[in-house]
Amino acid sequence: MHLRNERTADHDTIDELHRRAFGDHGSVVASLVDALRADDPDALGLVAEAGGEVVGHVMFSRSLLDAPRRLVPVQVLSPLAVRPDRQRRGVGGALVRHGLRLLDERGMPAVFLEGDPGYYLRLGFSPAGDLGFRRPSLRIPPPAFQVATLSGYEPWMTGTLVYSATFWAQDCVGLRKEKAG
Repeated sequence: MHLRNERTADHDTIDELHRRAFGDHGSVVASLVDALRADDPDALGLVAEAGGEVVGHVMFSRSLLDAPRRLVPVQVLSPLAVRPDRQRRGVGGALVRHGLRLLDERGMPAVFLEGDPGYYLRLGFSPAGDLGFRRPSLRIPPPAFQVATLSGYEPWMTGTLVYSATFWAQDCVGLRKEKAG
């Protein structure tokens, strides 16, 4: 497996990957990825290739931490997708670890996400509330709100995560109640 930065030529393949990996929610996730690329040209998009095919994708994009001293630039990991026939083989974990290493080298202090604690705990994430961080929305279940602190992190960096406007515009913050049918 080879990990690399995404290229413009990968965008259609990445959109299809998200559609397959997220099922009924896939078109929403693919739209989020496109919107994040447009809003944050410096977003870190990584792909995993196997046999010359893209089998996984992760995106890290800018957000802010509203800390007592000042606003702190941070990153949000969202989304992460692996082609269904390649899941449970370490592709997602490799993408996340590689992204965290790159962001650490860039001096980023923290990376936040909404996700399964059982999965992300083993990748270096912790419950963010336990470290003094506040969720940007009450729709995010406390256990799902997680953070990985990197070497640029300092203890005063606590406060509320402020998602970029793109997450709000795409309605991709927290859980929505299912509509009665």
